[in-house]
Amino acid sequence: MKRVSTVTVRKRLVTVFLIGLVFFAIIDFRLGYVQFIIGDQLVELADESWSRDIKFQPERGYILDVNGDVLAENVTAPSVVIVPRQIKDPEGTAEKLAAILEIPYDRTLEKVTQNASSVNIRPEGIKITDKQEKAIRTLNLAGVYLAKDSKRHYPYGDDLAHVLGFTGIDNQGLMGLELYYDEMLKGEEGSLSFYSDAKGSRLEQLADNYTAPKDGLDLKTSIDSRVQTILERELDVAVAKYNPDGALAIAVNPKTGGVLGMSSRPNFNPENYQEVNPDIYNRNLPIWSTYEPGSTFKIITLAAALEEEIVDLDKDEFHDPGHIEVEGAKLHCWKDGGHGHQTYLEVVQNSCNPGFVHLGQELGKEKLFTYIENFGFGKKTGIDLQGEGNGILFKPENVGPVELSTTAFGQGVSVTPIQQVMAVSAAVNGGYLYEPFVAKEWIDSQTKEVVSKVDPVLKDQVISESTSKEIRIALESVVAQGTGRPAYVDGYRVGGKTGTAQKVGPNGGYMENNHVVSFIGFAPADDPGIVVYVAVDNPKGTVQFGGVVAAPIVGNIIGDSLRALGVEPRTEGLDKEYQWPEEPPVEVPDLTGLKKGDLTQYMTNLSIETNGEGDYIIDQAPAPGTKVEAGSKIRIYLSNKEGTD
Repeated sequence: MKRVSTVTVRKRLVTVFLIGLVFFAIIDFRLGYVQFIIGDQLVELADESWSRDIKFQPERGYILDVNGDVLAENVTAPSVVIVPRQIKDPEGTAEKLAAILEIPYDRTLEKVTQNASSVNIRPEGIKITDKQEKAIRTLNLAGVYLAKDSKRHYPYGDDLAHVLGFTGIDNQGLMGLELYYDEMLKGEEGSLSFYSDAKGSRLEQLADNYTAPKDGLDLKTSIDSRVQTILERELDVAVAKYNPDGALAIAVNPKTGGVLGMSSRPNFNPENYQEVNPDIYNRNLPIWSTYEPGSTFKIITLAAALEEEIVDLDKDEFHDPGHIEVEGAKLHCWKDGGHGHQTYLEVVQNSCNPGFVHLGQELGKEKLFTYIENFGFGKKTGIDLQGEGNGILFKPENVGPVELSTTAFGQGVSVTPIQQVMAVSAAVNGGYLYEPFVAKEWIDSQTKEVVSKVDPVLKDQVISESTSKEIRIALESVVAQGTGRPAYVDGYRVGGKTGTAQKVGPNGGYMENNHVVSFIGFAPADDPGIVVYVAVDNPKGTVQFGGVVAAPIVGNIIGDSLRALGVEPRTEGLDKEYQWPEEPPVEVPDLTGLKKGDLTQYMTNLSIETNGEGDYIIDQAPAPGTKVEAGSKIRIYLSNKEGTD
C-alpha cells in the first residue's frame, strides 16, 4: 500500500480550501451583484412579467384667446381596452362588441383572442360615442375596460382653423398651434397597473398601482376672439360677393407683434379635417402664400426715401404723363393719361407708379434693397406657426435699372402677407420691427397659475420716430383724400394703402384680368393700435382694384374692431373728400322737445319711424350728433306732453 506523505495531504487540503474559497467568493460576488447592482432592474422585470397596464391619456391643454375665451377644448370620449386573457367568453364578447362598435365579427374575435397583455380596437374603439359607452358599461363584459379619453373640440367651428390646426386620433398635434406646441399641450400619460398570474387571471390579493396622468398646459394666445369674429364675417361676405379664388385677412398689434386675428379662404372645420383636400388645411395663406405685393409695397420705398431725406412730401413735385421710360422700357401708371402735375404727397395719395419709380432711382439699388431687407423681406418673420414662406427678392447681381424701378412700386418681387403686415407695422409704430407671435402665456390647467410668459421680440429699429410720423400722416391722407377713401371710418383716424398686383401665369407671363387686390390699414393714425391686411385673389364681377374691393373690407374690420376693443371715437383728423357718386354722411339733429309738425325742416336726407302717440318728441335713436348715411332711418318716440317719459 502506497503511503501518502503528510506534506502531500496538507497541499491537497490547502488546494481544496482555496478552490472552495474562490467558489464561495464568486457566489458571494454574484449575490451582491444581483442584490445591489441589478436588483432594482430584476424586480422591475419581474413586476412587468406579473403586471398588466392600462394607459390613461392626459387632458390636452386648452387654447384660449387673450381674454380667456376658449378656442380649443376637450370633450369626454372614452376608448375601449381589451385584456384578452381575462375574457371568459371570447365568441360572445366579440359578438357584442362588434354590434356596438359596428365592425365585423371576425375582426373583433381576432382582437379579443390576441396573444397580448392589452389590445385596442383602432380606430372604431377609440374615442367612442356616449351611446356606445353606455352600452358597454351596461354589459359589464369581463376583460373589457373603458379607459378615460377625450377628443378635441373647437367651439368656434371653422373660425381660426388654420391657426389652431387640429389633432389626430391619439390627440397628437398635426397642424397649426396644436402641432407647433404639441409638447406643451399634450401632457404625460398615466396608467393603472394590476397583477395577474401566468394565465392572465387577475390577482385580487395584490393592490393595483395607479399613476395619474399629468395634464398639458393651457395656452393663452394673443388672438382676440372679437376681432377674429369680425375678420371671419368680412371674409364670408367677400366670398359671397366676389367668388374669389381665395382671400385672407390678418390683424396685429403693431406695438408688440401679437396677432389679433388671422383667417383665410377656402376654410375647413378642424374637427372634420379628413373631409377636405389636404391642400386646403396644409396651406395657411397669410404666412405661406407668396405673390407680388403691388402698391402696398410702396410704403417701404416711401419709408426709405423719407429716412434718407431724398424727398419732401409737401415741397417736392412730380409730373406724371402716364408712364416713365427706363432703359427703353415704358413703365405705365395705373391711371390712363397719368396724374399730371402733383406734389409728392399727392403721388402717395394717388399711388402713382412713375412717381415711385423716380424715388427708387434716387435711392439707388444698394440703399433701396438694404431697406427692403431691413424691413424683413426675403426671410421668414419667425412667427410660431408651421409652413411660413420666405418670399423672393431679386439677387443683387440681377438688379438692373428696370428691376430697381419695378421693385420700387411692388412688382417683380414676391412677399408673404405676414411679412407685409410686420413691415408696415414697423413703418407706422415708430420704426420698430417686431417678430410676430401667437402664443402669449402658458398656464397650469389645475392651479390656473401662469407658468411662463412670451415677451415681444424686438428685432431692430429700421427707421426713426420722425420718419414713422411722416408716414402715418401721408397714409392717413391716402384714406381721407386718396385711393384709400373706401376704408375711411367716420369718427376714427385711419391710414392705409391700396395694392393691386397682376398674377404670374404658368407660362411666366402676367395674366389678364386676374389680380390679387389688397389693402393694408391701421388705426388710430396718430397712435396705431391695430394693423389690418386683406387680400382677395381674383374677385369676380367687379373692377379689380384694391381700393374698390379690399379697402371697404379693411374699413369695416378696423371700425368694428376699434368699437369692440373700446377705443373711443375722436373728432380730430382729416375729413374725407367725397367724390361722385359718394355721398357724405348726414349728422342726426337733436329732435327731442320738438313737435311732430316741425320735422319737415330737418328730415330732408333722413327717413322717420314713429313710436307711440302724441305731438311731442320725447326721445330719438340714433342720438343727436351721430353721423349716418343719407336716407337712413331715424326712430322717434312721441307723447302728448312735452318732456314726458
